[in-house]
Amino acid sequence: MPTALVLFSSGQDSATCLAWALNAFERVETIGFAYGQRHAVEMKQRPLLRDAIAALRPDWAGRLGGDTVVDLSGYGALAESALTADRAIEMLESGLPSTFVPGRNLVFLSVAAAHAYRRSASALVGGMCETDYSGYPDCRRETIDAMESALSLGLAAPLTIVTPLMRLTKAQTWALAHTLGGDGLVRIILEHSHTCYEGDRSKRHDWGYGCGACPACELRAKGWREWSATGAV
Repeated sequence: MPTALVLFSSGQDSATCLAWALNAFERVETIGFAYGQRHAVEMKQRPLLRDAIAALRPDWAGRLGGDTVVDLSGYGALAESALTADRAIEMLESGLPSTFVPGRNLVFLSVAAAHAYRRSASALVGGMCETDYSGYPDCRRETIDAMESALSLGLAAPLTIVTPLMRLTKAQTWALAHTLGGDGLVRIILEHSHTCYEGDRSKRHDWGYGCGACPACELRAKGWREWSATGAV
């Protein structure tokens, strides 16, 4: 397949998606977003994680192209949430957690699509998931389908948004990583990826680094325990 642009933070999901894309496309580039996130440590982990994944297999290294980081701090300030401001992580009356950044994936996909257009990439790859997730409406495939249609119309060029993890649990995401890159990829995700909303890399758990209490850590840990229980670890 032709060129893909992977929306790449430094989380477990985007790391797995990068490996998946390197298996599926002839050429892969990455894009990341600095939007004023409290867990800004993910931006420091991005190049470490990206390089480690590429080094795992020679064919992956040969397919991996450039990386772009876009400053979206103005948007992050406008769409204030517990991920971009000093606020408690809690459930709100809306039924959504306070970590919901309004329209985040919509903004990310729009910016990524503009870059993909210039790079002649016909596919965006993202780690959105509506199985084990925090309930964010912009992670649902229904939303992604609408964005795919709108972006293809707005660019007057077909664009596919691929979401390999959309129907997977976190346990199945661990399993997919193992299928793609074996124990080596799992170790890389454990050591270099970052998911914790608090940006805490002082604590090393069996599932990786994090505070262990925020929703992102809880989902990741739960998935690790479920996958470990299958005897795969």
